[in-house]
Amino acid sequence: MKYFLAVIFLFVGSVSFAQSTLSVVVKDMATKEPLIGVSITEGKQGSSTDNNGNATITNLTTGKHTFSCTYIGYETYTFTITLSANTTREVLLKAKEKELSEVTIISSTRTYERIENSPIKVEVLGKEEMDEENTIKPANIASILGDVSGVQIQQSSAVSGNANVRIQGLDGRYTQILRDGMPLFDGFSGGFGVLQIPPLDLKQVELIKGSASTLYGGGAIGGLVNLISKRPTSQQEGIFTFNYSTLSETNVNAYFSKKYKSFGYSLFVGGTHQDAQDVNKDCFSDVPQLDAFVVHPRLFFYPTEKTTIILGYTGTFENRSGGDMQVLNHGQDTLHRFFEEDQIRRHSIEFAVEQSLQGYKKLTVKANASSFNRNVQSDTMSIKGNQLNYFTEVSLFIPKGINSWVLGINAVGDNYIKINASHYVPLSDFVNNTVGAFAQYTAHLPMRITLETGLRADHHDQYGNFILPRMALFHRFNDVWATRMGVGFGYKTPNPLAVQNVEYPIQYIQPLPSNISAERSVGYNVELNYKKEISSEANIFINEALFYTQIDNPVIATQLADQSVVFSNKDNSVVTEGSDMY
Repeated sequence: MKYFLAVIFLFVGSVSFAQSTLSVVVKDMATKEPLIGVSITEGKQGSSTDNNGNATITNLTTGKHTFSCTYIGYETYTFTITLSANTTREVLLKAKEKELSEVTIISSTRTYERIENSPIKVEVLGKEEMDEENTIKPANIASILGDVSGVQIQQSSAVSGNANVRIQGLDGRYTQILRDGMPLFDGFSGGFGVLQIPPLDLKQVELIKGSASTLYGGGAIGGLVNLISKRPTSQQEGIFTFNYSTLSETNVNAYFSKKYKSFGYSLFVGGTHQDAQDVNKDCFSDVPQLDAFVVHPRLFFYPTEKTTIILGYTGTFENRSGGDMQVLNHGQDTLHRFFEEDQIRRHSIEFAVEQSLQGYKKLTVKANASSFNRNVQSDTMSIKGNQLNYFTEVSLFIPKGINSWVLGINAVGDNYIKINASHYVPLSDFVNNTVGAFAQYTAHLPMRITLETGLRADHHDQYGNFILPRMALFHRFNDVWATRMGVGFGYKTPNPLAVQNVEYPIQYIQPLPSNISAERSVGYNVELNYKKEISSEANIFINEALFYTQIDNPVIATQLADQSVVFSNKDNSVVTEGSDMY
């Protein structure tokens, strides 16, 4: 009998101290998409969901337990469950209605993180801002970019209206402009990019302040601007905009899109007419005369639920004229002769394949090619040139539990060809080609810490090899306080047609000297965020950022007494440092 009681005692004891495992999958209640980084806790025990929305909590005693699921932008969800040996539970979180606009997925970081949790600081101008800008300035996105803290739009020519984007005080040539993650706007075609893309054609604009060269290569020393095109949805969309301003600007834009079961399309068509304006009454144009037409059709194919194929074309046609108002309105005479006219023709094609793989992996293959023709005529000369740009990339996103990898290779290049000129032009044809490989690792660590490291290796056919490491960290102390910090390396190869603060006439630009070298940079940033909900209808948000960038071997353009523009490396480094608070 005593042996029987001993066996019963041991059995009861083993049941009392049995260990259980809880597996939870967390999804958005509306979209049923998995949510990454959701905290699931009971007291000091807990875990966070991985890239598939899954979390596992081990070493739990059997019996009843109460867990809380918390995620920024969503209502806290609490559930009580009785655990056996192994238990699985699905949780659907409901987004807070007043915070829906803040739940933004960004693509520029390539990890598809929400903007609030990204280790890299990204500013996003979303659909609401694009729709508003379409009613204010339908022709282009230049003015809305200038509304972002730390970003300046600097007009480099009053005659052509050309402008460049400056981030954190650096010259515009250190800002990389992308369209759907692919570079199109550099060199001969540089500053006109932001003046040729209407907001109605965009889903959102993503801006990274500070070095982003590890993911996107040379040129993103100051930061980058990624213009994300709209995509069709199952609901038919049709928008028509007509605008007329007091500066005699007329815009007519239209956008249509629709997604069917295995096919979709989007189409943007827009036209702009702007009369030349002499705002300060000095008899010279401050706003050039402009006639522009943009067409951007895209076709989407969905052969399977996990495959998307995109084919697109963009055509941009512009005539810009500026100078003496007498010449622009009535023609030349013996006293009034100065004018400049730019005829711009840009043809771009794009191709992309997005393939979702097992385990939420994603393979992306994309490429584009662009032909940019510019014919510059003035009262003294004319010159016509063409720049061919190409870009191709293969990248793979690999989620590994709560962490992830991004791996990729790409090739990018441009070819400038001088077609003809009425006078001698010293600048000859030139070619740039770069191949590179990159890797990025994102780790979601305990204590609400996200660490991201990256490495890029590039080879330029003229300027050699570049190794670009980067590290960024995000830490959320609590629901109110958070911080980011990072460091990254970059480079910029010399280009005589890179955008300058002042647009130099192309007939004065000299070829690069044989001994010139590439610019190299290192950038640091630190920021502190405070967000406090005051009431159900209002909250306060404060961001304080500090930044420091140093560029070695800076390439400086100097205009000599005979007006010729020469380039050289300077011994002293270029340094920008400052703060950005809002």
